[in-house]
Parts: sequence; structure tokens; C-alpha cells
Amino acid sequence: MKKFFGVVVCSLSLLLSSCYTLRNASIPPGMKTLDVQFFENNSPLVVANLSQTFTENLKTRIRNQSSLSLSRNADADATLSGSIIGYTIAPVSIQAVANNVAPIADANRLTITVKVKFVFNSAKTPAEKKISFEQDFTNYQDYKGDIGAQEQSLIKTITDKITEDIFNKAFSNW
Repeated sequence: MKKFFGVVVCSLSLLLSSCYTLRNASIPPGMKTLDVQFFENNSPLVVANLSQTFTENLKTRIRNQSSLSLSRNADADATLSGSIIGYTIAPVSIQAVANNVAPIADANRLTITVKVKFVFNSAKTPAEKKISFEQDFTNYQDYKGDIGAQEQSLIKTITDKITEDIFNKAFSNW
């Protein structure tokens, strides 16, 4: 029985350690620090706290899902920079109104687009140099009613999705 228990414990610990390794498999051994720069809001519609919310969500995701240390240093092994280039609200469904009155939006869509540049500053091999990218990431959330009461919740949901996409592109090669 002790032997069986020992085999189970060893197997379980190997399985768990390999899962952790897989989570960070795409982070090169030479990448230890990351500089996440402030993502300025350059979209035509400006929301006061969008830049801060997005930048902090991205930092939190990296802290929680990688072994990288965040650094505000030009000597960091890698740099994530960019800006928010789109913040739009558009109707997605129309509600008919009686008496020839113009139709109104039944549901709307808030869309946020972020331009991201990821540079592996310490890349030494051609494979490591290919990790760097520059790409736009877009996501949206549909909602009903007035945006005022829902805006911060919608922003949080959308930025969570975009930061996940950025993280996966930078560190998981999805």
C-alpha cells in the first residue's frame, strides 16, 4: 500500500509540475523582466480612466499568469507598449416604433481596439526574434439600455478579453 501511495504521489507531482512548465513554455529562458508601458487612449471617444484600467489589467494578468517580473526599466528583457486606438458604440439591433417615428436601437455594441507592440529586447536567436510582434487587438460587448450605468463593467469585461488575447499572443503562441 505504501508503494502504491508513493507511486501516486510521484505521478501527481510530475503531472502538476509539467502543467506549470507548459503554462510558461513559450517564455524563453532569457526573458525574466518585462516593461509594460502606459497605453494612452488615442481613440476619438475618450473615457477618463480607460488607459489606466487597461494598463493595470494587462499588468495584473502578466503578474498572475507568468513568472516574469514587471520592470519600469529600459533594460527590461521585453517591452509591451501601444495605445488604445478605438472606442466605439454602435447599434446592433433596431426596435421598430409605431406612428412613423424613427426606429431606435434595441441593443448596442461597445468595441475597444488596442494597438500593441511586443519586443523581445534580449532576443539572441532567430526563433527568439520571431516572438516580437505588432498587432491590433479588438473585442466587444453588447448591451441594452443606457451606457452610463454599465460603461465601467463593459470596459472591464472587454479589457479582460483583450488582455487575455495579448497574453496568449505574446507568451503562448496561440
